[in-house]
Amino acid sequence: MFAVAMTFIDQTIVSIAAPDIVYELNLSASGMRWVVNAYLLALAAFFALGGRLADLWGPRRVVVIGTLAFVASSVLCGCVPKGDYALTWLIVFRAAQGLGAALLFPAALAVVVAVFPVQRRGRALALFFGLTGALTALGPLLGGWLTSWTWRAIFWVNVPVAVVALVLTALARISDRRREETLDVVGAVLITAGMGLSVLGFQQASAWGWDSAATWGCIIGGLAVLGLFCRYETRTRHPLIKLAVFRDRAFTVDSLVLFFAMLAFVPLFFFASVYAQVSLSASPNQAALFLLYFFAGFAIASQWGGRILDKQGARPAMKTGCVVGAVGFALWAGKLTDLSMHDQWPYAALAGAGIGFILAPASTDAVNRSIDATYGEVTGITQTVRNYAASIGLAVFGTLLNHAMTDNVVHSLTARGLSSSAAHSVAQDAAEAIAGNADARQPTGGGAAAAMRGAMPTIRMDFAEANQWVFYGMAIALAVGFLCAQRHPGGTVQAETEQQSTTTSVHH
Repeated sequence: MFAVAMTFIDQTIVSIAAPDIVYELNLSASGMRWVVNAYLLALAAFFALGGRLADLWGPRRVVVIGTLAFVASSVLCGCVPKGDYALTWLIVFRAAQGLGAALLFPAALAVVVAVFPVQRRGRALALFFGLTGALTALGPLLGGWLTSWTWRAIFWVNVPVAVVALVLTALARISDRRREETLDVVGAVLITAGMGLSVLGFQQASAWGWDSAATWGCIIGGLAVLGLFCRYETRTRHPLIKLAVFRDRAFTVDSLVLFFAMLAFVPLFFFASVYAQVSLSASPNQAALFLLYFFAGFAIASQWGGRILDKQGARPAMKTGCVVGAVGFALWAGKLTDLSMHDQWPYAALAGAGIGFILAPASTDAVNRSIDATYGEVTGITQTVRNYAASIGLAVFGTLLNHAMTDNVVHSLTARGLSSSAAHSVAQDAAEAIAGNADARQPTGGGAAAAMRGAMPTIRMDFAEANQWVFYGMAIALAVGFLCAQRHPGGTVQAETEQQSTTTSVHH
C-alpha cells in the first residue's frame, strides 16, 4: 500500500501545478493535458501486461522493478529542461511513470491477495481500494504546498516514498510464486496500440476538428485494433487477458460502472483545479483546498460503501453512488458561474460522496466475482478499464471545454467591437492559455490584446460557463453508470458461496 500510494498521488498532483508548469515551460493547455494524460494512458495500456508479469515473474520482483522505473522517471520529470523539447521530455517520462505504476500496482495487489485467506479477502481488498483511493486526496494538497516552493518538487517527492517502499518490501520477505507460461507479446502490442490510437483521436479532436478524417481515423482505427485484440485473446493459448471472466454478468456490470465513474473521477482534478485558478483567481494552495471539499465527501462515503458491500453486496452501493454523484455534479455545474468557492462546497462534497460509494465496492466485487481466474488477470482488466476511462474522459472533456471556451470568448470580444477574425484568433489563444494564471499575467499592448485585457473579468466567466458543460457531462456519465448498475444480479459473493456449499451438502 505504501508503494501504491505514489501511483495514486501522481494521478492528481500534476493538475495543481499545471499553471506554473505551463508558464515556466511555455506549454499550451492542450500540451499540458497530454502531460496529465500520458501517465493515465500508459497506466491503461500496460496494466494488463503488469498483471500478467506479476503472474509469470512473481509479485515481489515486479514490485521492485515497477518502483525503480517509477522513481527514476519521476526524477527525470522533475529535471525537464526549458526549451523546445520540454513538452516531449515531460510526455515521454510521464508515460514512463505510467509504465512503472502499471507494473507496480497489480503486483502489489497480488501480495495482498496472497496474504489473506478467501474469507477475509473481501474486507482486506475493500480496505486496500478505499485507502488507496483516498490517498488520491493527498495529490492536490501536497501539490499546492510543494508548488509554492517549486513545481519540480511534485516529482521529486516520490524519491523518499520509493526508498521506504523498497525497504519495506525487502523486510516483508514476500514469496515469489511464478507460473511457467509464455508472455502474450502480440496481445500487449495490440492493446497498447488500440488504446493509444483511440485516445489520440479524442485528445486531438479540438485541434483537428470533429470533421477531420485524422480524428475519426484514430478513434475508429484504435477501437478496431482493440476489437482485434479481443478476438486474438480468445484464440491464443496463454492470453494477456482471459476474457472469459466477462461471462459473469456481475463482473461485467462492475467493470461498466467503474468505466463511467472514472470518466469523471480523475479528469475532475485537472478541470476543477484549473477552474479554481482561472475563474476564481485562486492560488495553488487554495485550489487544493477547493478539491478537499470533494474528498471530504469521498472519504465518508467510501467507509459507508464498504459496510454496504459487506452486508448487502455491491449493487446498492453502486446505485446509490451513481445517483448521488450525478445529482452532485449537476448541482455543482449550476454553481460554477457564481464564482464563489464557499457556495460550491456542499455540491463538491456530494459529488465526491457519489464517487466514494462506487469505487471500492465495485472494484472489490469485481475481484471477488472472478476468484477462479488468476489475480493478475482480473486486476489487469479492472484497472485497465479504470485508467482507459480516465484517459478518455480527460480527452473528451478537454475537447468540449476548448470548443465551449472559444465560442464564449468570441462572443464576448465581438460584443466589445472586435472583428470576428481577430476575436477568433484571440479566443484561440485564450483557450490554449486556460491553464495560465489570469491575474498575474494579463496581456498588455493595444488592439486585440487591449480588448482581451479589458474583457478579462468576462473571460473568467466564459471559462466558468465552459466548465459547466464538462461537469454536466460528468453527471451524465454517472447517470449512465446507474443504468448499468441496475443490471447487477446483486447479493454478496460470500453469501452465494455459502448457498452453493449448503446446496451441495444437501444434495450429497
